[in-house]
Amino acid sequence: MSAGKGGADHLRAEQERAAREAADEVYQGILARAPEHDIDPTLDRVREVCELLGDPQRAYRTIHLTGTNGKTSTSRMVERLLREHGLRTGRFTSPHLTRVTERIAIDGEPISDERFVEVWQDVAPYVHLVDQRNAERGLPRLSFFEVFTVMAFAAFADAPVDVAVVEVGLGGRWDATNVVDGEVSVVTPIAMDHERYLGDTLVEIASEKSGIVKDGATLVLARQQEDVEGVVLAAAAERGARVVREGVEIEVVDRQVAVGGQLLTLRGLGGVYTDVFLPLHGGFQAHNALLALVAVEAFLTGGAALDGDVVGAAFADVTSPGRLEVVRSSPTVIVDGAHNPAGVEALVEAVEEAFAFQRVVGVVGVMADKDPEGILSVLEPVLAEIVVTRASSSRALDVDELAEVAVDVFGEDRVHVVERLDEAVDRAASLAESEVERGAAVLVTGSIVLVAEARVLLGRP
Repeated sequence: MSAGKGGADHLRAEQERAAREAADEVYQGILARAPEHDIDPTLDRVREVCELLGDPQRAYRTIHLTGTNGKTSTSRMVERLLREHGLRTGRFTSPHLTRVTERIAIDGEPISDERFVEVWQDVAPYVHLVDQRNAERGLPRLSFFEVFTVMAFAAFADAPVDVAVVEVGLGGRWDATNVVDGEVSVVTPIAMDHERYLGDTLVEIASEKSGIVKDGATLVLARQQEDVEGVVLAAAAERGARVVREGVEIEVVDRQVAVGGQLLTLRGLGGVYTDVFLPLHGGFQAHNALLALVAVEAFLTGGAALDGDVVGAAFADVTSPGRLEVVRSSPTVIVDGAHNPAGVEALVEAVEEAFAFQRVVGVVGVMADKDPEGILSVLEPVLAEIVVTRASSSRALDVDELAEVAVDVFGEDRVHVVERLDEAVDRAASLAESEVERGAAVLVTGSIVLVAEARVLLGRP
């Protein structure tokens, strides 16, 4: 290596380190605001900042997604299909796994640390102005998630993108993202989650989530329980929205387990798409793929067929980090961010379908506001033993409390308690391999935060 090249490499590394530190400093400052899981039912703060910025969310077309499970995977599929059709895309999803910049992606790639800082500097004066106005009124300042929403909209307008794929943070009606006018709204399966903020029944939760449907939009609706579907259909009718329902106008016609994923036949609005390879496991991902396909059909053509080769190329390149993701072998370690009973049911079904494991040991940690008994009860039939641990989040359920629930569900002999995640994974690997020569696996699940930390621990970018 020449001295000149070595010097340039060193300079580049120093610049990247400085940019990363600056981005981390901005992130820590935003993190000091009200947390994203604590919603205040108003859009006024975000709307006011956006107006001061010239309403960046109106500078491009939008596809808006809500639901309980599957939002991020479906968002990633929608974005990849749009990009394969030659459009410049923005994608806003949450939470992040490794770096906060993952939340704001342009053309499928997280914005750089440098760009993250620049976007914050662009919006900060307006955020602070609205904060100050609210303080004078005795009202709270913008929350963590509201700031990120504004940053995403500004970054997309500045790029500029042709279309933004926007996933709600929590709920729909009062979610900070709901200042967009989505031409297409996607509602993935609705289940019990975030009851403290969204309601104690599926009907109440559905009412909140259906709030993203805009006047004259197209609603792509996953298969739902009958009472849930009724609530969403009523909201769509009130707003004059066109409704496309899974199981009525569209469906997963067939799916076959394949090496590295599954082979799908999907009936969309424009016709039947055959031999679509999806490199993701689980029946739920097939249904996510259907919703994504139809959303893009509605968005691009109003419902006419898309080019099958383009669709095939896009789906073959889809990724969904942290969703039934194999991150290590010998033994196999799988991570999955399922964090409510419905999500865990889909996970268990997928593991049993896609893998022939002889013995699976779980590493499980959950957040304090979740349903630990419901989660563990669904996991119990597929896990030989369980190692209870916790993520580093202040919201994580105490290990001893989770262990008590685990003992009730699994019995004392099958439960192990290990506070540190790295030691928990090592213990689970030893337990998994202790009774079988092959077919041993470790499953890390229960919390997206836990999965994110496990991915970093096991060397995933």
